[in-house]
Amino acid sequence: MSQSKPKVYTTRSRDSFPSSVMSVLESSCEVSYWVDNSVIPKKDLISNIKDKDALFCLLTDKVDKEILDSADNLKVVSTMSVGFDHLDLEALAAKGVKVGYTPGVLTASTADLTVSLLLATSRRLIEGSTALKCGTWSSWSPLWLCGPELSGSTVGIVGLGQIGQAVMTRLKNFGVAKFVYCGRTKKDADYEDGAQFVTFEELLTVSDFVLVTCSYSPDMQHKFDKKAFSKMKQTSILINTSRGGIINQDDLVEALKNKDIFAAGLDVMTPEPLPISHPLIALDNCVLIPHLGSATIQTRTIMSKMTVDNILAGLADKPMPAQLA
Repeated sequence: MSQSKPKVYTTRSRDSFPSSVMSVLESSCEVSYWVDNSVIPKKDLISNIKDKDALFCLLTDKVDKEILDSADNLKVVSTMSVGFDHLDLEALAAKGVKVGYTPGVLTASTADLTVSLLLATSRRLIEGSTALKCGTWSSWSPLWLCGPELSGSTVGIVGLGQIGQAVMTRLKNFGVAKFVYCGRTKKDADYEDGAQFVTFEELLTVSDFVLVTCSYSPDMQHKFDKKAFSKMKQTSILINTSRGGIINQDDLVEALKNKDIFAAGLDVMTPEPLPISHPLIALDNCVLIPHLGSATIQTRTIMSKMTVDNILAGLADKPMPAQLA
């Protein structure tokens, strides 16, 4: 009698992923999917994971002890993300579940997106497009929809990791006068490539553009709050492509309304999706995009394949290409 295939549950519909990648998983496993491309409700994840051997999940799927307690056969959890703060690693370790993720594959796409968001915010592209489409573009005016220029500016990078460094490399061609950065440790001179290591407070004070590209940890929760915004220039722009929890959004709303800072551009926020009733959405000086950092066909395909490879390796009791635990 042939041995039955291991069972894998995937938290989005099949058409949410590259077909060629999922066909590889389906050739070795019995794969079932959530009904569509929405975030699966917790109760549905609990009911669907009961008899599964592996879980293919995303950053928006919180996998906690309650969910794990309902998973009798679970051996592998593979998340299609670099971040893993949605996973209860302690509970997973206690249950003996192997955990895979997808590091090192989205540096270029996220750096490109960070620069795109910076330009869209500073040059007020969304406001301009809206004005054109709504018919409020009546004539050319010298200061209408003007924003701060990158050339000659000081750019502060919070977290000069791979993404931060890639952003800096891209921005050099825009004539930035000075780069400063902050983080847990000073980088070596070759890695800094001319950037200056400063304290978080100094970075806020001197920067015309503040870019958040650091990894998330509990000590970064609401790092950007009312106190931080008070130290920033009134002409400065804040860009966040890291994690939404790094910014106190209530304080950001007040800072933008009161013109304590010029503008903000966010690819990440709390919660996700952000309710359309949230005050940030009503602000003209806040550009919001729906967590598109890694959203290129090439990057998402690589991430999907790595997630599948992690599952197949874990189920075969082999080392995963990228294993957390």
